[in-house]
Amino acid sequence: MVCFLRLPVVSGWDVVRALEKAGFRVVGRKGSHVRLKRKAEGRVYIVVVPLHRELKRGTLMSIIRRSGLSREEFIRLLEL
Repeated sequence: MVCFLRLPVVSGWDVVRALEKAGFRVVGRKGSHVRLKRKAEGRVYIVVVPLHRELKRGTLMSIIRRSGLSREEFIRLLEL
């Protein structure tokens, strides 16, 4: 079972800013969702982030998995 205890409660905009620090760039926005893209390690990562005030932990974990980042890397980017 995945431990969600270490994940902070963050907004969609906080996640977008953290992903931009990791090299993602915004490629589209539709309604309350932002699409980001990054090319790395011979792969293309596309992540959709809902711009909610607070993201549910399951949604946040899904975004982290799709981004190709580890949980620790992502949390470090949030703190920068």
